[in-house]
Amino acid sequence: MKILYFLLSVLFLMTSCTNEDTSKKEVVSSIVDENQSEEDLKAQSEEEKILEEAAQNLTTMSFDKLEHNFGKIEEESENQTVFYVTNTGKKPLVIENVSASCGCTTPTKPEQPIMPGKKDKIEVVFHPKPGQLKEQEKTVTVVANTEPKMVVLKIKAFVEPRDKN
Repeated sequence: MKILYFLLSVLFLMTSCTNEDTSKKEVVSSIVDENQSEEDLKAQSEEEKILEEAAQNLTTMSFDKLEHNFGKIEEESENQTVFYVTNTGKKPLVIENVSASCGCTTPTKPEQPIMPGKKDKIEVVFHPKPGQLKEQEKTVTVVANTEPKMVVLKIKAFVEPRDKN
């Protein structure tokens, strides 16, 4: 490694001491890990291209709320809320995935891209199972073409036993 730095330094000194006009020359250099194969370098280059393209398609989003509290509800009841998401960026917003932390919570995501300035909804249904009582807090993770890539929404409820009458 020291030899590489020495050779680069000598090369720099040699080229900087000439009287030639270097403004029209292009200098291309790269430092390559000796253990990387050509296939690894190509794969790394492709991955970098994909990341760069993805970064160019990032947008921003905002929600009308990040948390919803159902208050007191009964077990085995169906409780629905809606989180409105607005595309606050300049590129189409693509909600890639919406997942819940528990099987008792079912989110539904927008299927079409949300254009800049427009909004859509993420519907969340909470259906507490028998015995799933007292204070409950569940999360819904939204993954989109934004930075940050994920946003976590919360739902809360105090679940009481179902009235048997």
